[in-house]
Amino acid sequence: MTLDAAATLADDLALAQELADIADAISFARFRSNDLEISTKPDRTFVTDADQAVERAIRARIAEARPSDGILGEEYGTEGDSTRQWIIDPIDGTANFLRGVPVWATLISLSIDGHPVLGVVSAPAMKTRWWAASGGGAFIQEAGSEPRLLRVSGVRELSDSSISFNSIAQWDEAGYLDKLIALTRTVWRDRAYGDMWSYMLLAEGLIDVAGEFDVKPYDLAALVPIVEEAGGRFTSVTGEPGPWHGNALASNGLLHDAVLDALR
Repeated sequence: MTLDAAATLADDLALAQELADIADAISFARFRSNDLEISTKPDRTFVTDADQAVERAIRARIAEARPSDGILGEEYGTEGDSTRQWIIDPIDGTANFLRGVPVWATLISLSIDGHPVLGVVSAPAMKTRWWAASGGGAFIQEAGSEPRLLRVSGVRELSDSSISFNSIAQWDEAGYLDKLIALTRTVWRDRAYGDMWSYMLLAEGLIDVAGEFDVKPYDLAALVPIVEEAGGRFTSVTGEPGPWHGNALASNGLLHDAVLDALR
C-alpha cells in the first residue's frame, strides 16, 4: 500500500468513526423507548424507526463526504456504481434492540473492488466500539478507557477451543445441524452469543471460532477487517473469502482448516 493510499484509508476510517458517532446518537436515544415503531419487512424480519433513521443519516453524510462512492444498506438497498462501496447495517441485532437486550450495533464497512478494507462496529448500549483498517491493526475502545490492540487467541486444538454458532435454527435450516452437533462434541465449550458479538469476542481472543448461516453482506462486511487485522481468518463455511456467500466462518486462523474439514 502506498503512502497516498494509506492516508486515504486513514481518512476513510475517520469518516467511518464519524458515521458511527452519528448512528450512536440516533439509535441509543431510541433504545428502550416506549414509542419505538416496529414493523415487519417482506422477508418477515423486523425493522424499527431507529434502523431507518440511522441508515438515512449515514447515507446523507456519505453523500456529502464521498459523493462518488456507492452504498449498500440493509434498509434502502444499493445506491451508486463505484469500486468503492460503503456497506451499512444500521442496527445489527434488531430483535435484541426491540426487546431491550443491549447486544446490538451499527456496522459500517468500506469495500474496495469487492474486498472490505475497513470496519467499524459500534455498540453504544454495551459502551464499546471495535474497528480496523487494512494494514493498521484492529482495536477496541470501551467507555472510559483508551483504545487497545486486538489479537485472536493462540488455541491450536479443537478440543481446547470455545465456539459460537449464533443460531441452531440457522444451522438446521441450512442442513448442517448434524455437523454442528458433531463439532460441539469435539470442542471444549460451545455457546450462541449471537450477531456481531460472536465475531468481536473472537477478535478479542475470548473465543476461537464463530459461524452462522442466513446472513447478508451488510451483516458481515464490517466484521471481516476486524477479525483479519486481529490475526484471524474469515471465510464462508466452505472456505471462500469475503462476506458475499450467505454464511460465515471465522476463527483464530490456527483452527480454520480443522473446522472447514469438520463441516465438509
